[in-house]
Amino acid sequence: MRYAVLGTGIVGRTVAAKLTSLGHEVVIGTRRPEATLARTEPDFLGNPPFVTWHADHPAVPLRTFAEAAAFGETVVNTTAGAAALDALASAGSPNLAGKVLIDIANPLDFSAGMPPSLSPVSTDSLGEQIQRAFPETKVVKTLNTMPCRIMIEPGRVAGAHDVFVSGEDTDAKKHVTELLLSFGWPEGAIVDLGGIDTARGTEMLFPLGWSLMGALGHGDFNYRVQGAR
Repeated sequence: MRYAVLGTGIVGRTVAAKLTSLGHEVVIGTRRPEATLARTEPDFLGNPPFVTWHADHPAVPLRTFAEAAAFGETVVNTTAGAAALDALASAGSPNLAGKVLIDIANPLDFSAGMPPSLSPVSTDSLGEQIQRAFPETKVVKTLNTMPCRIMIEPGRVAGAHDVFVSGEDTDAKKHVTELLLSFGWPEGAIVDLGGIDTARGTEMLFPLGWSLMGALGHGDFNYRVQGAR
């Protein structure tokens, strides 16, 4: 399958590399490819610049958002939360119409510095905003409740733990579930929360995850829902 991963940060790179390893055709989308490749400094979290990752993954082309979205049969949004709607607008509604859009982003607001806050929060979600802005696109929220290495390698965390799925389209959620299974998630660990409005709850887990990362000193953790299923 052809995947377009929108966003060149650590989440986008991690997901793109995993999809490629599974035999999918993958392109990464960014606003200005030349500018992205010209950056040589680490990001604000200390991750190497995209050009370093790209040198190790030359088979993954870097394209504009629109070119990437046109190529992908499925689109994965890993852009920064505050920029997600603008990035998807640049990708273009016609290039997203009828496709499954896997939304991994959280609505992070860095306007007041670190740590980031959430906007929107509680009464709305980024997942819902994307679905409203692109009504012909099948938005599925998932994988946004954990550090990116756990997304594609759940075995990094010992024992049972869960991944959540939110969205309006049943077939789209089945497609995403199949992808999660290919990433190594056990079927019993994939929890369908219901409609896209349930993304509010999963997005609000981000502050807890940020605090846990600071308290534990690492990102190899996740959440488990105990009780009857």
